[in-house]
Amino acid sequence: MQIKDVLLAPGYGAFFYDDQAAIRAGATQDGFLYVGEPITPGFTSLRVPASSLSVGLVLADDTVFWGDVMGVQYSGAGGRDPLFETAQISDLTSRVVVPRLLDVDASRYLDACAKVFEPFEHKRLPLAVEYGVSQALLRAAAHLHRMTMAEIVRSEFDLPPQTRRVPIYCQSGDAREINVDKMILKAVDVLPHGLINSRQKFGVDGQTFMEFVTWVATRTREIGRPGYHPVLHFDVYGWIGLEVGLGPQRIADFICRVADNVPGFTINIESPADFGSTQAQIENYAKIVSILDNRGSNARIVVDERCNTLEDIRLFAEAKASHLVQIKPPDVGSIAETARAVLICKENQVGAYVGGSCTETDLSAQASVHVSVATQADMMLAKPGMGVDEAFSIVGNEQNRLLAMLNRRLAQNENVG
Repeated sequence: MQIKDVLLAPGYGAFFYDDQAAIRAGATQDGFLYVGEPITPGFTSLRVPASSLSVGLVLADDTVFWGDVMGVQYSGAGGRDPLFETAQISDLTSRVVVPRLLDVDASRYLDACAKVFEPFEHKRLPLAVEYGVSQALLRAAAHLHRMTMAEIVRSEFDLPPQTRRVPIYCQSGDAREINVDKMILKAVDVLPHGLINSRQKFGVDGQTFMEFVTWVATRTREIGRPGYHPVLHFDVYGWIGLEVGLGPQRIADFICRVADNVPGFTINIESPADFGSTQAQIENYAKIVSILDNRGSNARIVVDERCNTLEDIRLFAEAKASHLVQIKPPDVGSIAETARAVLICKENQVGAYVGGSCTETDLSAQASVHVSVATQADMMLAKPGMGVDEAFSIVGNEQNRLLAMLNRRLAQNENVG
């Protein structure tokens, strides 16, 4: 069950790494570029092509199982790890991680993760490294046990068999209108993200944003198939707080106005404000959640920034400081931590959204599907990239194939019983 060799291959993320601080400060767009001076450490320009590092585990039978290491789009923002740099990550992986991988039993997934991801020089390994290597270990364990990755997660965490489909959420990027139409025609469960990441897109007093929300709801009714009724989910990157102020009451009032404009739809508002620290975020988001709940609003708050690690997620969930937590696998670390994060949310009766980033890869997206289904997350992100078609097909098809295998396994077990 040992790993006899490890392969490293530089690769590409599916989108770009962006300097969120510079964009928020007013950087202008020139075509696909953002123009201005970088603010976040590590960025030499405001938009950098996303890179990745593939880690391949060679088993005794010469089969190779891969996982992909990468950062998230807004690296270095909101307490996240710094900008991903392939050469540095490759060097660290070769020196520190590879020797550890050669010394573990690949059939024992959680044990292997625990040994490989021990601190180095009194510091945790980069979370992106944990994420990529844990994907490869999960695939290797699935091969050795003749199971799906979902079944390995289920077995390791002692979870019951589940075959419920997890709703899929698509993100639009800047091509909002075209991509919204695609999402509606494909009957996506949750849409459209919207990428409301600048004052221009949010508008004075949020007017531009409100008009976009209304348009999405109207368009859904116009071209959606009969009975189609998606959840509307908008990521505003803190702009409600930036525009109307950081008072929880004012933020809640604004969110209620948005929801009132589209009656009949459940509205998710992601990252309504950034209060500057994890503790401040928890305290103020809890107030916003309470106000919305007391009003019986059909709007829900989704936390992203300042809620990165497993411990962050635990604190938000226990404080009921969000209706739904975005669990960003590259920020959480090992994909086993993503599973733990979903279970923490469920224990605290808070929604669990297995998200991630447009900068991910096909391999990381597929691994995320297995964790989402095994833990029965409330929704998962269609990834990678900022298009709709590719990401929706990668995640949607992987889920459908997985459910077909799991249903077959259940039928076999029932027949045996």
